[in-house]
Amino acid sequence: MTHPKEILQQHLSQFVSLNKEQLDYVFSHFTLISLKKGQMLLSEGNSVDHEYFVLEGCLKAFYLNDAMKMFILQFAMPNWWVSDYNALYSHQKATINIDCITHATVLAISNKNREKICSEIHEMEHFFRWRTNKGYVAVQKRLLSLMNNDAKFRYEELLSMYPQLYNLVPKHLIAAYLGVSRETLSRLYQP
Repeated sequence: MTHPKEILQQHLSQFVSLNKEQLDYVFSHFTLISLKKGQMLLSEGNSVDHEYFVLEGCLKAFYLNDAMKMFILQFAMPNWWVSDYNALYSHQKATINIDCITHATVLAISNKNREKICSEIHEMEHFFRWRTNKGYVAVQKRLLSLMNNDAKFRYEELLSMYPQLYNLVPKHLIAAYLGVSRETLSRLYQP
């Protein structure tokens, strides 16, 4: 794996310009975490004080209802961010779970450290604002697609946007993301 600081630098440099000292300072506020396949990163009911930047692997953020039906909110692949943002920003307990679909490595940053570097480095404030806005737009698009499109269209749309998901994520998880049964997904997929 490329060095974590280089991966973060490549990600940040798409949106903001930091000099070497700024990058070193920003990176010093992150903690490297290695996770095994199936390991929980965040569990419902826990306190949430971090968000996570995925360096490698794939995670899923999901909710289990009272009937233990799984609803996947997000897959998080390399260069994606994941957390329970409602809990993080409102200082409440987690309502979602995050676990590893594959072995994964993430960089964790605490809410306190994110606010600290944002107040000290204007470019980082810009980056996190941009990232939050992009996430909001993605959620809005997904909700509109759920309301307006059938399962086949949503499936094709997902795989055209993220073709690597089909080989990375088990089909029952793709079905849970789309809000359909595994059997329905099998009918949609014609190899």
